[in-house]
Formats: sequence, C-alpha cells, structure tokens
Amino acid sequence: MLDLKFIRENPERVREGLKAKNAAGKLDELLKLDVEWRARTAKVDDLRSKRNAANDEISRLIKEKQDPKATIASMKTIAGEIDALEPELKTLEERMQAILLFIPNLPHPSIPVGGPDKNRVARSWGEKRAFDFKPLEHIAIAEKWDLIDFKRATKISGSNFLLYKKTGALLERALINFMLDLHIREHGYVEVFPPVLVNPASMTGTGQLPKMKDDMYYLGEDDLYLIPTAEVPVTNIYRDEVLDEAQLPICHTAYSPCFRREAGSYGKDTRGLMRVHQFNKVELVKFVRPETSYDELEKLVANAEKVFQLLKIPYRVLELASGDISFAAAKCYDIEVYAPGLDKWLEASSCSNFEDFQARRANIRFKGKDMKKPAFVHTLNGSGVATPRTVAAILETYQRPDGGVDIPEVLWPYTNGMRTIGD
Repeated sequence: MLDLKFIRENPERVREGLKAKNAAGKLDELLKLDVEWRARTAKVDDLRSKRNAANDEISRLIKEKQDPKATIASMKTIAGEIDALEPELKTLEERMQAILLFIPNLPHPSIPVGGPDKNRVARSWGEKRAFDFKPLEHIAIAEKWDLIDFKRATKISGSNFLLYKKTGALLERALINFMLDLHIREHGYVEVFPPVLVNPASMTGTGQLPKMKDDMYYLGEDDLYLIPTAEVPVTNIYRDEVLDEAQLPICHTAYSPCFRREAGSYGKDTRGLMRVHQFNKVELVKFVRPETSYDELEKLVANAEKVFQLLKIPYRVLELASGDISFAAAKCYDIEVYAPGLDKWLEASSCSNFEDFQARRANIRFKGKDMKKPAFVHTLNGSGVATPRTVAAILETYQRPDGGVDIPEVLWPYTNGMRTIGD
C-alpha cells in the first residue's frame, strides 16, 4: 500500500506510476476525500480541544464552589458535535482505505516503461543444446514413460491439473528437496513449512486481495483462501510485528503447493505443464532494511539462477517493464528456461522487490537502537523455483534419441540412484 501522505505530496508522480503500470486507480477521488477527511479531522481535533478545556473549567468551577451548569451545557453541545462528526470521519477513512487497496505499487525509475514488448534481457546463461534428431515436447515424453497422467488428473479434478506417477513423481520430489537443500545450505535461508490455507488479512497483506480475488480459490464456509504461493503465509509470519534491526535481513525458504484459478488465462498456452491450477514451488522471501533492498534483490535473483546453473539448463533473465510487473512489485526479474522441444523460453521464476508496499499493508516494521520510531521493512520474494516448467525443460533438454531422458547429475543424490528415465 502506498503512504497516503506520499500520495498527497506527490500526486503527479503517482499519476505517472499508475499510467506506467496501465492501472486506473481512483486517484482524483482519493485526493478529494483526503481534503474532506483532513478538514473534518481538524474540526474534530478543535472540538476535542474545546471539550478538554471545558472539562478543566468545570473542575475549576466545582473546586471554587461556583456554578458549572453553563459550562456543562456547553461541553454537552461540543460532545454532540463530536459524536455527529466521528461516524463521518470513519466513513471517509473506510472509503479512502478501499481506494488505497486498489492502487498498485509504483514502478522503480530504473525499469523500462511499457508493456511486455519493452522487457529487456539482463543476461543469459548456457548454450542451447544442438540436437541431431527432432526433440520431442515434454508432453510426448511424459506420456511415453507414464510420468504424468494428464487424462486421469482431469478425471479426478478437471482440466489443467497434474497427476505425477512413477519416475515423474520421483523427479518432482527430487527437485523440491534439491532446491530446499541448496537454499538452506549454500544461500543461508531458514526453512519454514507454512499452512496452505490463509485468512483474508494475510492475502490483503501481500496484495492478492482485493485486486486479484477472482484468481484465488476461496472456501466461503471457513473464510479461507488456498495460497497462490508460499509468499503469502511466509510474509505474514511477521504481520503486525516490530522486528529488531539486528535480525535483518531475515531470509526464509519454503516449499508449498500453489493454487491458482488462472481466471485470466483464456487464450494462453495451457497444454501440458505450461499453465496449471495446482503446482509445486520452492519460495524465497526476504525482510530487509530499506537501504539494502535492491542489493538484496540482485542476490535473490542469483540464488534462483543457481538452480538452473546446477541443473545445466540454459536460461535468460528478463528485467520486466512497468506494464508487466505485478500489482505489488516495484521491480521484477523473470528467469526463463529454454525448452528445445517447444522451442520456447518458459518463465520458471519471478523475483520481486516490493519495497515497503507489502510491509505497510501487513504492518511489518523494524526498530534499531538509534531509531526514534519503527520504520517499515522492505519485503522481497522470488521463486526458487517453480517445478512445472523446470520439469518440462529437463525432459526436453536431457532427452535421448530413443525418447529416454538422462536425469541431471545434481539430482542423482535425490533419485534413489536412478540416473535415467526409460531404460
């Protein structure tokens, strides 16, 4: 959430940021309500001051054995005015809050302005494999070796769900354990294993609600949401808390299944592992001091890149343009892996700096010994990484002419000694 004081003092900057993100935002209405709210607040404050003065005067008159009736009557009149104005103030505050919740974070000045066509490649790693045969797509490989049963998954749950089987299930589990161990042992993250059902306050804190409500799975009877990513419960670990500055940075990693309705995916590629309603992901979440957050973002991206380097899968890092970053992000990098069967770059990780946008919504602050009052932390998160498109890239990159697949060497310790699929 943006700071109302910042919006009030920088309306044109906010307007430019909204335009860069292709977001409407009821900025003019918010500013008008803010003027009205401040006027009423000033009036209420003045009336409260007068009421306090009248109360002191009554005490003095009683002490001096003088008649306080006129002053008491005056104080009652003032109290009545306050009682009449306070509901109006509350209504104005609620209306402003409702608008603020729909205003996105402002894009960082360093990122390109525009839509996806303005995304730029920050760097690339690895060489695309040269094949002496026509590489198969991951769907054909998965069906050939009975790794993923798409049809039965549809029977069980509906379209765009997955049923991993046999070596496919083993490969999925191996990836998750490999990534967790990497981030814990080499990158210094502390593992947590969060709930996958969260309350509305948690979803609001990270920015999924109210803006993206239609993309979430909701359990109305319990007023709970299935998480779209572990970012939501992990970030909310510290909601409404003041952290000791000495604790920062706090770095957590978490595995979780992720659930997304993909309500806006009409017309997009939903075949195979491209876009599914439930998938697995290892998440990276950081809570940092504001002045270090962009250095921490670069480290976060490097941590996610290491996964693909060890898997020896070619990838590229995209710096996303203003119109392609998420509602809550100020800056975002996507990591795309190359899938030779599809001959496409597939997004497998997204790493964002939210600055204090989420922390302000979730009320996560920190305080140091030299600070007069607590300040909001900066939060970051990144996929470290999501498994579906990573599995697709592994199957397509490591396939052999006979349709079998070599398992990446870094996963051998996690596959019970299995090194190939299809032998």
